[in-house]
Amino acid sequence: MKDALAIHRWLLAHQIHHEIVRLPRAMTCADELPEVLSASPATCVEVTVFEVTTRIGREPAAVVASVGSPPRPDMIGGILGARRVRPASAFTVNSATDYASGLVCPLLLPRELTVLVDERLGATSELVYTPTGERRTALLIRGDHLVTLISGKTVDLARPRSRREPVTFPLAG
Repeated sequence: MKDALAIHRWLLAHQIHHEIVRLPRAMTCADELPEVLSASPATCVEVTVFEVTTRIGREPAAVVASVGSPPRPDMIGGILGARRVRPASAFTVNSATDYASGLVCPLLLPRELTVLVDERLGATSELVYTPTGERRTALLIRGDHLVTLISGKTVDLARPRSRREPVTFPLAG
């Protein structure tokens, strides 16, 4: 499993200004970040993993958004052109991300994982908090820096989208 040290080393190697914050108490999921840090939910970032069913089959998809604006499964279904979208099980989250379920950091996610990023996160140079995979630490980083470091597709999660206009992803190769 990935942890705060792996994230810290990766960010240092890329010369990205950040801070690993020691939390005053342990948390079980990213939803608790605002309460634990006395921060606005808009400045706390979480990764929600869904199990997406398409014509081809089932696969996990991660969505990076603020705790204050969590993604809706129906909206994700419209974006991905999926037949069915449901929250992924803890086992699926752990397997697909290599992070502890509920504490997934948006950095260092596997390349083969479909990742959608709420474009509102990159529109600010404010500092944001995100989990590190550990219960007692969080990452503090500028929102626009975080978005540029995430290997995923930036999408508008504020606008409803019909199932007929899915987002296209470049072919891996």
